[in-house]
Order: sequence, then C-alpha cells, then structure tokens
Amino acid sequence: MITLQVNGDDCTCASNLNMIELLKHLGLNPRLVAVEYNGEILHRQLWENTIIQNSDRLEVVTIVGGG
Repeated sequence: MITLQVNGDDCTCASNLNMIELLKHLGLNPRLVAVEYNGEILHRQLWENTIIQNSDRLEVVTIVGGG
C-alpha cells in the first residue's frame, strides 16, 4: 500500500496503479475529470503510463455540465 494526497486529503491505495486505475479506485469516472499531478496538469494521453507513487500529490477536478 502507498499513501498519497488527493485534493488535500491523505489517501491509501495499492501500489503500481496507473492514473486511470487510481481514479476508478476513488470512484471517479476518468472521462469526467481533469488531474493536476504533483503541481502539473497531466494530459489524458499520459494517464495510462503514469504509475502512482508514494507521496504523490493530486488535485482532481470533476467536470460539471449545466446551464
């Protein structure tokens, strides 16, 4: 297990998860979020190859539609 920070809160998850797997673990739809990873916007095409590490910091923003 590793510990990371998601939106300012400590979170634990299995090691060797990629970003898509982590988002699903958190109950989020990867198609409906934007991710800042360790202070940088992480482009969607990099999510599959980005392996979550201990002490990573993520800010996850959910896309909301409406009028």
